[in-house]
Amino acid sequence: MTCLLGIDIGTTSTIGILIRPPDRVLGIVSRPVRLSSPQPGWTEEDPGQWWSNVGDICRELLATAALDPHEIAGIGVTGMLPAVVLLDDGGNLLRPSIQQSDGRCGEQVAEIRAEQDEKAFIARSGNGINQQLVGAKIRWLERHEPQVYQRIATVFGSYDYINWKLTGEKAVEQNWALEAGFVNIATHELDDGQIALAHLPRRTVPRLVRSHDILGVVTPDAARWTGLAAGTPVIGGAADMIASALGAGVTRPGDALLKFGGSVDVLTAAADVYPDARLYLDYHLIPGLYMPNGCMSTGGSGLNWFAENFAGQHRAAAEEAGMSLHQYLDSLAQQKPPGADGVLCLPYFLGEKTPLHDPAARGVLFGLTLSHDAGHVWRALLEAYAYAIKHHVETLHDIGYPTRRYIVSDGGSASRLWMQIVADVLGAPLQRLTGHPGSCLGAAWAAAIGTGQSDDWNGAGAFVRFGELIQPDAGNHSCYGELYPRFRELYAQCKPLTGGGCK
Repeated sequence: MTCLLGIDIGTTSTIGILIRPPDRVLGIVSRPVRLSSPQPGWTEEDPGQWWSNVGDICRELLATAALDPHEIAGIGVTGMLPAVVLLDDGGNLLRPSIQQSDGRCGEQVAEIRAEQDEKAFIARSGNGINQQLVGAKIRWLERHEPQVYQRIATVFGSYDYINWKLTGEKAVEQNWALEAGFVNIATHELDDGQIALAHLPRRTVPRLVRSHDILGVVTPDAARWTGLAAGTPVIGGAADMIASALGAGVTRPGDALLKFGGSVDVLTAAADVYPDARLYLDYHLIPGLYMPNGCMSTGGSGLNWFAENFAGQHRAAAEEAGMSLHQYLDSLAQQKPPGADGVLCLPYFLGEKTPLHDPAARGVLFGLTLSHDAGHVWRALLEAYAYAIKHHVETLHDIGYPTRRYIVSDGGSASRLWMQIVADVLGAPLQRLTGHPGSCLGAAWAAAIGTGQSDDWNGAGAFVRFGELIQPDAGNHSCYGELYPRFRELYAQCKPLTGGGCK
């Protein structure tokens, strides 16, 4: 009986899962990851720590499951994108990775925008000119770290790096390359002209592979480090949010996933491509489908920030009630009416990605009076992220992508109040999931497809169960319909005022 291994190179943790089709999870193991911000707006990590974690995770999974490593038929690696990992010609790391949330390259984005016809660029690349582009980050290095830039021999992503460590094969998976700005969406091939915008020689970007294509096999050196069997097939890998969506059952055009993690992601399956600068475009794991999507800069991280910095006085009461601080704040917010008695929030605490693409956007609490308390503010925060989801959904519809079914996942979806607010704002039911382990499951199932263990992309759904279907409240939906335009107008009014403090 064969097993599949999925590994997720996440921003805050590395996670591994062992599954045995059709529906058994044999084990899940994680290790933390250190995220560094050496300067404001910078986010970096050590790829060496990812590889160290992979070794620990694989050995523990094999030991816990008492599994012969030869039973593993294939390995899939997923990760955040488009993180940037750089090697010299000896295969040595040149510097820490530059993460997808890094905001240092605003000037270089402006340079590329000034050089390019943006409409033509979007039509060719499928994505707009923004801080996701790897080319902008490389140009930043050219200007600020020339000693690194001059030694670049390989540029690829987080899971591409782990695949190379496992197999000795260098390649870039199609979604890393697409969001990097290196793929021509018409030909589905690497585009020399787009790579040249990064001021990189073409040879620095490895060959392109599809997610479920077999990239190579585990080398003897990697086998010794991980405990895996040498010769085990490794597939091209997957973007984390795309792998997560597959595991959640987003497999038909119109299916949508709302992911409530440290940030909030909005993804939908689509049969057609309508490139638009407001959102990101990725390939679905299922060949022939696409996944237009948006990602907010914050989500759970914004809630954590408020809870840790402004709600500590409620911690003792939460413990006495047998609740987490977040649950206790939910209970306070539950007592407040829709609209939080006039408190309105903009949740742009790290600027905002889609659909605004405004790194200068800032968080705002508007309408506060002495009659308001933590429950009002907490509800306003939950409502703000719901409004931002509605903004994404409206953008999808405006572009031409329908959304017919909403599935919710990740840690924030455990908040019954938050999910009810989102359902009320959208005026649509939300399907909760139970037992979804995240992106590692989608990566493992892609390995099952790539190695011929299954030909059913929907098979990943056997490992996940549907929970409650949350129905919208018609009265609350009407109220939020009046408040949502105010949310949009508040951003428009505040935008000219942002830009920093005193010099």
